[in-house]
Amino acid sequence: MATLTFGAPPEPEMTGQTAATGEADMLASLGPLPRISMQAFCETPEISRLIETASKDRRMTKTHVKVHMGGVMAAANYYHSAPTPNLIIVESMKQRVDLMAELDSLAEVCDAGTKVIVIGHVNDVELYRDLIRSGVSEYLVAPLQLFDLIRAVGDLYHNPEASPLGRVVAFVGAKGGCGASTVAHNVAWSIARQFESEVVLADMDLPFGTAGLDFNQDPVQGIAEAVQSPERLDEVYLDRLLSKCAEHLSLLAAPATLDRPYDFDEKSFDGLLDVMRGSIPTAILDVPHVWTRWSRQVLRSADEIVVVAAPDLANLRNAKNIVDFLKNARPNDAAPRLVLNQVGMPKRPEIRGEEFMRALDTDILAEIPFDIPLFGGAANNGQMISEVDPKNPVGATFDTIAQVITGRGEARRQKKSALAPLLERFRAKKSA
Repeated sequence: MATLTFGAPPEPEMTGQTAATGEADMLASLGPLPRISMQAFCETPEISRLIETASKDRRMTKTHVKVHMGGVMAAANYYHSAPTPNLIIVESMKQRVDLMAELDSLAEVCDAGTKVIVIGHVNDVELYRDLIRSGVSEYLVAPLQLFDLIRAVGDLYHNPEASPLGRVVAFVGAKGGCGASTVAHNVAWSIARQFESEVVLADMDLPFGTAGLDFNQDPVQGIAEAVQSPERLDEVYLDRLLSKCAEHLSLLAAPATLDRPYDFDEKSFDGLLDVMRGSIPTAILDVPHVWTRWSRQVLRSADEIVVVAAPDLANLRNAKNIVDFLKNARPNDAAPRLVLNQVGMPKRPEIRGEEFMRALDTDILAEIPFDIPLFGGAANNGQMISEVDPKNPVGATFDTIAQVITGRGEARRQKKSALAPLLERFRAKKSA
């Protein structure tokens, strides 16, 4: 076996046909892997071919896999200027000391939440223990079989004790018409484009949602079916309800019809949020400006909340009420983030950002200028701002919001990656 067994009794010798049958049975027992992005850095053609073959397996149809050559140092150099994916696989032929030193360099550039699998050529129990203690998710010993690799990746995301794969971010407007939906849609598109990571945008304004219009989509099914059939809701059923908007971006659309009322119980969306957390790296919730039992529960349950407000008095009052409520309802979570939209509207008296920060006791994440031709043109064409005008600074503002809410903008400065324990350990040794 490729993984270290720590003194487990040797397995009985199997013929080629028996081994193939056993491997097929074990592969059949594995469920599909979630929508993760995975990149591999290999030193040998054999491992490179193995990962390419694994990427074509039916269990990995939703994963996005890229294979590079070069090993650990190639990965460290690559991620100096690129965001890290959900999972990095690195192959190394180095011995224990040199391998740990190379992983020190990789630890410095890993974003928070990235998992790392190391494929080595040294069958050493002490090395395995050092790697696991330092934050590496798994160590596999070459030569590998196809099942070894798929099983190792599957165990990282199907283990009930593992932390959830995904992060749920809710966008809500302080007042109707302040542009919260437009901000949410552009940020979702930016995350998918910048980080090449899977994103699902859920339009929760069932009667009047605009996500389908903004992405020029008219899906037959969407969020209504997910909520109204909780007994069927799982990763497979959710996947059927999604419509593709762009590479790495899918839409869970609102029906936007008035043929029935949309009254929901307080916990009607809890199952949907749980499924998205377990199968999607980033879920963006476009929450309408309503105050019902279910909308209040959705905001309480989200991992991150962004309140979008226009710079006027009604928005200031409403934003303060929302932020104060959420601070009390979520005392152990970060405070909601604030985005000011439609700043600089001609002839409209405005309340400055400093006043918002004092009243809400929070910083402003971004200020987005009022630009009718830019936003109106994008809405009418079913496009995002950076598609209409790639050089417009508003697109860069959405990129900044995307970096912060996914933890990537702050993580780079603080360097709190999954391999942070390894980095701290080596620094302590160097100082000693």
